[in-house]
Amino acid sequence: MIIVLKPQATEADANEILDKIASLGLKPLYMPGIERTVLGALGDERILNQLHLDAYPMVDEVKPVLSPYKLVSRELQAHDSIVSIDGVKIGGGNFTVIAGPCSVESEQQLFSVAEMIKGHGVPLLRGGAFKPRTSPYSFQGLGEEGLKLLKAAKQAYGLPTVSEIIDPIDAKLMADYIDCFQIGARNMQNFRLLEAVGAEQKPVLLKRGMSATIEELLLAAEYIINAGNPNVILCERGIRTFETATRNTLDLNAVALLKEKTHLPVLVDPSHGTGVKSLINPLSRAAAAVGADGIIVEAHLNPKAALSDGHQALTADDFAKLMADIKPFVQAAGKSLSA
Repeated sequence: MIIVLKPQATEADANEILDKIASLGLKPLYMPGIERTVLGALGDERILNQLHLDAYPMVDEVKPVLSPYKLVSRELQAHDSIVSIDGVKIGGGNFTVIAGPCSVESEQQLFSVAEMIKGHGVPLLRGGAFKPRTSPYSFQGLGEEGLKLLKAAKQAYGLPTVSEIIDPIDAKLMADYIDCFQIGARNMQNFRLLEAVGAEQKPVLLKRGMSATIEELLLAAEYIINAGNPNVILCERGIRTFETATRNTLDLNAVALLKEKTHLPVLVDPSHGTGVKSLINPLSRAAAAVGADGIIVEAHLNPKAALSDGHQALTADDFAKLMADIKPFVQAAGKSLSA
């Protein structure tokens, strides 16, 4: 339920209503705006109907939230959310590039990539320390040693870091090392994992499952915010279709639709979305054109020696061309490249 207060309503008026909502065991939400203050009440609809908030003199309008995903819906919050990853803002007119290797393999490998992307003004470094792999015989990541290298890379190059979490038990450990949790496609509906990162206050980059609908992605984000963490960034990374010419089918429809449905920032992962290195550049430009708030791409200075996903990793030359090519598209979309 959304409660829109009159322009002259005070904070005391809002608190009176919020106390009423909380006293009935419902979840109150306080969303002050420039022109109006909007309140929210979430919980049992039978109790919501007994609130009779339209009887309060400072209430202008009361209306239901029809979306099943209430906290992430634009029905509840019309303006865009901006998520800060250690000071780097995602959303709000920024187009942010996150880059780095698929897996953290060694200090030399990670630092060389960090230095390369730093030279292009990229503000965030990605790298996997825990790697969920289809085959049990594939490289599974360095674990905590990889996290230590990410923290060292941040200190050396001033780049906040993003790394994938695959087990709820690792949330506290990883929070000490990295600046943003990434939840991968395979774990989008791992509800205990969603609740674990929801209990932390670090930003969460939530990737769409390869067979998940847009509504399921939004409901997964709802889990995180409902657990107490509003710092959620969505990521379209390709879905599984009948097409086999590319690794996945990058669903840019989803980006435009998500921007209508939710106030959360939306990134695009063209590396996993295509699995084809030559397609990363054009689809990054398409992502900017369709309204995405940024991209996350894989880069490696020696892809032939990469321990995972080397076939889709950008070399230094590829990456330089990507950064040059996306600029006019970002500007045409009315956004600025984050630095």
